[in-house]
Amino acid sequence: MQLKSEQLAAALKKDLSPVYFISGDEPLQLGEMADAIRAAARKAGYDTREVLAVDAAFSWNALTEAAGSLSIFADKKIIDLRLATGSPGVDGAKALIAYCEHPPEDTLLLITAAKLASASLKTRWFQALDKAGCVIKVWPLDGQDLIRWVQQRMLARGLKAETDGIRILADRIEGNLLAAAQEIEKLYVLYGEGQLSRQQIVDVVADSSRFDVFKLMDSVLAAKVGRILKILSGLKAEGVAAPVVLWALTREVRVLIKIKRALASGQNRAAVFKNNQIWDKRQQLVSEALTRLSETDLNNILSLSAKADRQIKGREQGEPWETLFATCLMFASKLPVRQGT
Repeated sequence: MQLKSEQLAAALKKDLSPVYFISGDEPLQLGEMADAIRAAARKAGYDTREVLAVDAAFSWNALTEAAGSLSIFADKKIIDLRLATGSPGVDGAKALIAYCEHPPEDTLLLITAAKLASASLKTRWFQALDKAGCVIKVWPLDGQDLIRWVQQRMLARGLKAETDGIRILADRIEGNLLAAAQEIEKLYVLYGEGQLSRQQIVDVVADSSRFDVFKLMDSVLAAKVGRILKILSGLKAEGVAAPVVLWALTREVRVLIKIKRALASGQNRAAVFKNNQIWDKRQQLVSEALTRLSETDLNNILSLSAKADRQIKGREQGEPWETLFATCLMFASKLPVRQGT
C-alpha cells in the first residue's frame, strides 16, 4: 500500500504494518518518518532493534538470519535495513521478495533508501514490498508545499509569523529542510514561543544557500538567470577567486564541445556521457544545453571567457565579475551569442 508522507502519522495510530519502505532524497523528512515508525513500534512492544546497513560488503543472508533469530530479551523486534541507493541489486531483490512472501510474526521490517528510479516501481521486489506493507516516497518540497511545511514546523514549536515572514524563511533555505529546522530552532531559542515579526526573521535567519561553482554550473546549464545572479553575487561576497569561476565555466564549455563532436561522429549517447563523467543527475541539464547551444555558440562563449581572463590578469580594462556574469548569461542564451560581446 502506498502512502503520502502526510498520511503516515494517521496510519501509525492504527495497526502497524509488517513492512515499511521509505525512499527519497530529502534527508530530514526521511529521517523523521523513520523515527516516527520506530517510536510507534516501540510503543507497540517492539523493544529490540537490529540495524543492517547495506554496503559493498553486505551479505543479504543477514536479512534472512535477522528474520529467523529470536531475541532473549523481547518477543518483538525491528529490523532496520538501510539502503545507500534506491535499489537492492539482484541478490537484495531476491531476499526482499522471499521475506515479503513469508514475513515473520512479531517482526517489523523498516527499509530506508535513496530516491527510487522510475523503472524500480515496476520491479517484483518493489511490488512485493507494496503488497506486504506500506511504501512512502519522499519528495523535495517547493512553492506552497514548502511554505506550509515551514508554517507547520513553526507552529509545532509555538512560533507564529505573518505570511511575509514565512516566505522569507522559505526563500532563504531554498528547499533545504534541515537548514529550515535549524533556523526555526534558532528563532525559538532567541525569542521563545509567540508571534514573530518579519524583521526578527530577517535579522536572525542566515542565508543557508551554499554558493559554490558546481551549483552555478547547474544553473547556467538550466538557464536560470535569477539563480545565476544570486549565486555569482554570493560567490563574490564569500571571497571566491574569480579565476575559480572562470575555470568552471570554460571547463563546462569544453566538455560540451567534446560531447557535441562525439555525438556528431555517431557515438552512443550513453557511452559519451559516461566517458565525460556526466552522471544521471546532470544528464538532463547537459542535454538541454546541447540542444540550446551550437558549437559556434560555445566557441563564442570561450572568447568572452578569454576577455574575463585578461581582465583578471590586468591586461584589459573592466570588471571581471561583470564579464563573468555576461558569460553566464550568454551560456544561458539570455544574451545574443556573438563574437567579441
